Amino acid sequence: MKAGFVNIFGKPNAGKSTLLNAFMGEKLAIVSPKVQTTRHRIKGILTEPGYQIIFSDTPGIIEPRYKLHEKMMQAVKSALEDADLALLMVDVYDDYTESDAIFTALRLKAPALLVLNKVDGKGKAKAAAAREFFTGKSYVKQIVEVSALQKEGVPELLQTIVDLLPEGEPFFDEDNLTDLPTRFFVGELIREQIYQLYQDEIPYHAAVLVQEFKEKSTLIKIMADIIVQRDTQKGIILGEKGKMIRELGTRARAEIEQFLGQKVFLELFVKVRPKWRDNDLHLREYGYN
Repeated sequence: MKAGFVNIFGKPNAGKSTLLNAFMGEKLAIVSPKVQTTRHRIKGILTEPGYQIIFSDTPGIIEPRYKLHEKMMQAVKSALEDADLALLMVDVYDDYTESDAIFTALRLKAPALLVLNKVDGKGKAKAAAAREFFTGKSYVKQIVEVSALQKEGVPELLQTIVDLLPEGEPFFDEDNLTDLPTRFFVGELIREQIYQLYQDEIPYHAAVLVQEFKEKSTLIKIMADIIVQRDTQKGIILGEKGKMIRELGTRARAEIEQFLGQKVFLELFVKVRPKWRDNDLHLREYGYN
């Protein structure tokens, strides 16, 4: 039996969450074209005959500007400490020197695979230059190419990971997909729709707190607060005569129902908490421990 922690690192929007979902065959991590969508370390537990892999999606590595960013980078640090194998993701359309600086600064103790992502279509022409740039870097054990969105190269990457895993007993029961509670994923699915529906700064100023999650005979009743920093942001979330929040609720409910496989009654409320991103008490309340 092989078992180990395989943790995914990289710049924002490198495709880390998409890769985790591709490995798992389940949507565990929310995705968005906007940067800094992932704020937590999200584990996906893949158990198959002969191996168990605990994948971790981590926030994109950034220079912290406020305490929320610091919490996000602490999640990256914890993933560095327990990694048996690191996946260093690079968008082949991105600036390679920036990723190189980040990976060098990580000072990895675990072996690392460099994963060139978005190698499909026009990306195939970029892959050769990326491979040439990263070949010989001290943190690179092997370079692999994938398209996480199209799932191209993902089975081959998975086999490479299994080959490199240490021998050991499983850490979790075989029917576990994650170590996070259902409430967490409900909040994330609501937050994903905020990223999809609202523009500019609103997604970055918003948090979601699931206040109630009750399973009834015919449906699940969910009540959640959307936290923003200013009254003007509350007005944008609500929209004229509540139009925007109704649309948000409709979209979020559909995603949650698909995730849970049950009918959902969803109530959303908007609350203003000034400067919550720099408030330790609020951050703990919203799950950023």
